[in-house]
Amino acid sequence: MVLRSQPWLTAPATQAVMTALEAAGGPDCARFVGGCVRNALMDVPVVDVDIATKLEPAAVKAALVAAGLKAVPTGEAHGTITAVAMGQGFEITTLRRDVSTDGRRAVVAFTTDWAEDAARRDFRLNSLYADRAGQVFDPTGEGIEDARHGRIVFVGDARTRIREDYLRILRFFRFHAWYGRGPMDAEGLAACAELADGLGLLSAERVSKEMLRLLEAADPVTAIRTMADAGVLARVLPNGVDIGRFVAVAGRTGDPLVRLAALSSNEAPIDLAKRWRLSNAQRDRLIAMRDAATAPDTAKAARATVYRLGAQALRDRLALLVADDAVRAELEPITRWPAPGLPVGGADVARLGLPAGPRTGLILKAFEADWIAADFPADGHEDRLRRAAEATR
Repeated sequence: MVLRSQPWLTAPATQAVMTALEAAGGPDCARFVGGCVRNALMDVPVVDVDIATKLEPAAVKAALVAAGLKAVPTGEAHGTITAVAMGQGFEITTLRRDVSTDGRRAVVAFTTDWAEDAARRDFRLNSLYADRAGQVFDPTGEGIEDARHGRIVFVGDARTRIREDYLRILRFFRFHAWYGRGPMDAEGLAACAELADGLGLLSAERVSKEMLRLLEAADPVTAIRTMADAGVLARVLPNGVDIGRFVAVAGRTGDPLVRLAALSSNEAPIDLAKRWRLSNAQRDRLIAMRDAATAPDTAKAARATVYRLGAQALRDRLALLVADDAVRAELEPITRWPAPGLPVGGADVARLGLPAGPRTGLILKAFEADWIAADFPADGHEDRLRRAAEATR
């Protein structure tokens, strides 16, 4: 079959890269692979355009340079060179076969056999190739139909594929959340449940990246429920999950971090951030949104949240708020409230006749707490500052 008209396929940058490769290796040396072909068949937007080639990395680099394109060795040891054409990146990977695997990484050898390359991939719908004219090649014989019907099925034996890389367990559920239709493949699901202990071999960074991608899907609820039932979710969130809260929150926001906060309600955010090796920004955001002691259920509390933590924290907390829609609708405009700055400073304390020193900071903190509690009044600052000074004697 031939792909229907695809802007990415005929784009000048895409054609420039293919022309460069074919000039070095002939007309059958390079094909589009994986997600771009799958998404085109499924009528899903294509984000990344990946290319597989018979050329080895050194030859790929030479071909790109000869054509005046930039070649970046992003993963040369594993066969990957990134081409940059007209500002767009294209990941180009030499055809490979596995020499050995340990559940986390593979030792590979280069090959010129398209079927060998397809056989080492995870799912049949990801083992599709297309030439520059859009002609689709399906080495497994089932990938096109899987894409058409939203079936996520491992290439060959599911247990073998998983033992090669245990991350494929999470990818099975992630791809079902993004592309699956109907029930999950029974053999694949059974294999994931049976081999779930292997997830413990993976790096925290790989687990968190895959899980956040899953939680970013338009509707991740079925995948998460099935992961929990299969005993897989407990391997990555061992302190328990709150499926009910997750379902409620997932229906009102597509933000993966907010969905994670709802799902992992039983665990301290700082502990989850450490175990999943989340970024400092992700950690701080989780901590801010999960502070139940200051959950905003009134306009006054909402303004205090924006003042202390920013508008993002209020948006997150409203998404997590266990309340009716009317409460959230009432408080949502406050996410656009321009929080004022502290209206007094050290000079105002000095005008009270008090000497500069550590007590000045204590007075300002007491003033700020009182001012916030009063819901940020625009006047009465001198009287409030005097009360703060009295309170810190």
